[in-house]
Amino acid sequence: MKHFFIFLCVLALAGCGVSVDSEPEQLTVALWNVQNLFDGDETGTEFADFRLNAGWGPEKYQARLTALSQAISTMPEVPDLIGLIEVENSGTLADLSRAMSKHGYYWTAFSKLPGSASGIGFLSRFPLKEVRAHSITIGQETAPRPILEARLEIRGEPWAKPLVFLLCHWKSKLGGADATEALRRASARLVYRRLSELKAIDADIPVIVLGDFNLNHDDFYRRNSSILCALLPDDPDAALLALQEGGLPDFLVLSTEKPPRSVYFPEDIHALYSPWGVEKDGGSYFFRDSWETIDGFLLSSSAFSGRGWDFAGSRVMNQEPFVRSGGTPNAYIPRSGRGLSDHLPLLLYLSYSGL
Repeated sequence: MKHFFIFLCVLALAGCGVSVDSEPEQLTVALWNVQNLFDGDETGTEFADFRLNAGWGPEKYQARLTALSQAISTMPEVPDLIGLIEVENSGTLADLSRAMSKHGYYWTAFSKLPGSASGIGFLSRFPLKEVRAHSITIGQETAPRPILEARLEIRGEPWAKPLVFLLCHWKSKLGGADATEALRRASARLVYRRLSELKAIDADIPVIVLGDFNLNHDDFYRRNSSILCALLPDDPDAALLALQEGGLPDFLVLSTEKPPRSVYFPEDIHALYSPWGVEKDGGSYFFRDSWETIDGFLLSSSAFSGRGWDFAGSRVMNQEPFVRSGGTPNAYIPRSGRGLSDHLPLLLYLSYSGL
């Protein structure tokens, strides 16, 4: 029998009392896997290319902070909240926030598992509240990254619903897609359980799951509709395969409808809207001469209610400086110090509609 344990991870928070506009009409959220943002010190958990004997050090680190902050500043809108993947530690996240101090990223949250090379974090122009980190262990194996939760309460009206964000970096397919699926499904189970808990507290709170899922939105089809993936389309074959296993769902159902709903799964199964294949084409990661959609935003039905914060669009930053001349991601090369990341950033737009 499998045993599941949830525990609190290394969690760091920072903030200050600087005031920001509390009555915005639009909110821009960015998501970016920044490809191993290590600082200039060596602690032993860094990858080989980011150690002193490989030529890594404070100068390259500072240059990279400058390049990343300048790139973010070129986005069409300055993001109000940024979910960052593959950041070494809370100090690294704080350094990046200082490099973009003119944009007012005064609130940060970071989490990673002890001994891990990197973790995940938020930079925010608004106060982050009720921040917590979740992780899961199956038997003797722990999902390599936690899930970081944060709440934004932006507008002052008493009816203005907060927004809840769940930032993820699920297990990669290194070691085989099928062999590693159990850990991604474990992370999906945790997200599903948290969605249920939040809905029980207030069914109208919009929840946005964002991150590098290491799964395409259409992975089920790419794998011949025969593997129970952590992300499943609202499809009769997927529903039949999932329901044969029973128990608490360890998958998330992706809907193309607004608001999202389950057609082929039971009505009480949480469905989330994915902009991939609807609002966005192409991909955010280029692997073996093919685009992948492993980074993404997944939105609950309350983000389409017409009351409070609603989905207003999404896009991929497939333009310079994020891409090379051929249109593929401008990957970072540690030895030369050139490039940005092998993932493209994504933007999500939310608009405020009041009552």
